[in-house]
Amino acid sequence: MTSSNGGGGGNGDGSNLETGGYHRVDPSNRRTQYFSGVVLKLVLLFVVVGIIVLLLNLLNQSAVSPTDFFQRSYSSCDTNQLITSENLPSQVKEEKELEKTLREAVMKDTKAVIITTLNAAWTEPNSVFDLFLESFRIGNGTQNLLKHVVVGTMDQKAHSHCLEKNLHCYALTTDGVDFSGEAFFMSEDYLKMVWRKIDFQRSVLELGYDFVFTDGDVMWLRDPFPNFYPDIDFQVACDHYWYNYTDLNNSPNTGFIYAKSNNRTIQFYKYWYTGREYYPGKHDQDVLNLIKFNPFIQKIGMEMGFLDTAYFSGFCEPSKDLDLVITMHANCCIGLENKIHDIKMAIDDWKLYTSLAPGRNLTRSWTVPRICG
Repeated sequence: MTSSNGGGGGNGDGSNLETGGYHRVDPSNRRTQYFSGVVLKLVLLFVVVGIIVLLLNLLNQSAVSPTDFFQRSYSSCDTNQLITSENLPSQVKEEKELEKTLREAVMKDTKAVIITTLNAAWTEPNSVFDLFLESFRIGNGTQNLLKHVVVGTMDQKAHSHCLEKNLHCYALTTDGVDFSGEAFFMSEDYLKMVWRKIDFQRSVLELGYDFVFTDGDVMWLRDPFPNFYPDIDFQVACDHYWYNYTDLNNSPNTGFIYAKSNNRTIQFYKYWYTGREYYPGKHDQDVLNLIKFNPFIQKIGMEMGFLDTAYFSGFCEPSKDLDLVITMHANCCIGLENKIHDIKMAIDDWKLYTSLAPGRNLTRSWTVPRICG
C-alpha cells in the first residue's frame, strides 16, 4: 500500500506544496499585509505633516517681534502665580506691613500717596535725599505733602535714616541683594534696583492706592495734583515733550509717575514688569518706550498721558518759566556728585525767585544744568 506521504503522485490535499515549486498564499494573509502597509503609510504621513507644522511654527515664531512674543507669554502667565507656598507667609507679612504704612500716609480726601525709594548712598548729609526733603519745605504749597510721603528703604541704613526724619518708612529689601551702595547707571545692581521700584509701584496699586512715584532727585516746588489730567490712568514725566500729552512719541522719564489704582493699571504694571525677562539688560524706562505702542495697552483700555516739561521740568529739557514749574528733575545727569552740585544750584535759583517781591521776579529761568546735561 502506498503511503499518503510518498513521492511521486500528490493526493490533491495540498500538503506537498510546502516542498513544491508552486506556493499558494492564503487570501486572509494578503489582506492583513495590505492593511498593515496602509497603516504604516498613514503613520509616516502624519509624522511628516507634524514635522512640517513644527518647522513652520518655529519659523513663524522667529518672525514675531519681541514685544508680541512678550505679550503672548504675559497673557498665559499671571505674576501672582509666581508666589509659592514657601514664600507665601513672608509675602503676606510684607503686604500687611505695606498696607499699614500706606493707610497711615494716605491723603484723606483721596486715596493717593506719594512714594519714593532710598538707599544708603543717598543718605549722607547734604546728599540728594536731604535736598529732596528741603524742596518740600521751600516749595509753594508743598510743605503739607511731606506727611503723605512713603519711603521704600532699600537697606538698613536707609531705613534708619528715614525713621530719623519722621517719615513713613517701608522696608523694601530684597533677599540676597545689597542695595546700599551707589548703583552706577546700567550696572547689574542698577537694573535690579529700578525693577524693584516697578514691583513696589505695582504692589501699591494692588492694595487700592493711587500714587505719585518720585525719584529722590526730583525737587518738588509746587503741588502737582491740580495739574494731573483727570481722565488719564497712567501719567509720566518726560525727558523731551512734543507738545501733545497723548503723543506716544514723547520720551517718558519714569522718575515721576502718577498712576490710578484700577484693573487697567494693575494689568499694565504686571505686563511692564514682565518685560525685565523679555528685554534682558534694559531698564524700566527703555522697556516702557518699547511697549507703549503695543496694542495690548489699548486692549486693556488703559489711557497713557505725558506730562509737559513746561511744568514737570528736568535737566534734559528745563522749563523756561519759573512761574509755571512744578517739579525739577536731575535727569540726563550721571554721577551722584554731579547731581548734588546742579540740584543745589536749582534750589538756589528757586530761593532767589521766591525771595523777590511779586512783579519783580526778574529771575524766571534756570541757571542749570551746569555740570549735568
